[in-house]
Amino acid sequence: MLLVSPFRRSRWWLALLALLVIAIGLASRRGYSPFPAALGNYPGDALWAWVVMLCVAWLWPAMARGRLVGGALLVAFAIEFLQLYQAPWMQALRANKLAYLVLGNGFDPLDLLAYAVGIAVGAAVDGIWEQIRSKE
Repeated sequence: MLLVSPFRRSRWWLALLALLVIAIGLASRRGYSPFPAALGNYPGDALWAWVVMLCVAWLWPAMARGRLVGGALLVAFAIEFLQLYQAPWMQALRANKLAYLVLGNGFDPLDLLAYAVGIAVGAAVDGIWEQIRSKE
């Protein structure tokens, strides 16, 4: 099993891409969205999961893509299931805007699908990025 890829991602580009995806996600939550309104908040959820994947890649830039996808799904799903925990201290934490953006507030099983889509898009971009870099 391949744990480390011969492809090593640039942390600088990962951070830049994460900032871009965050900006698009925040804009989508404010109504400035290239996504159809019928999709509701799910495009933002997908973008959030892509940022989770970018963060995992930033921590381990040489991780094989399959492990990267698995790790990002694990983190995203764990945070979604954590939303079932509604202790007062957790609710107080979620009252902070930044914590709310990271941790969310209410469990929605459809979010899990949005996360899978966002991470799949991120994996596709990662694959394209690897192909471009291998031709250099």
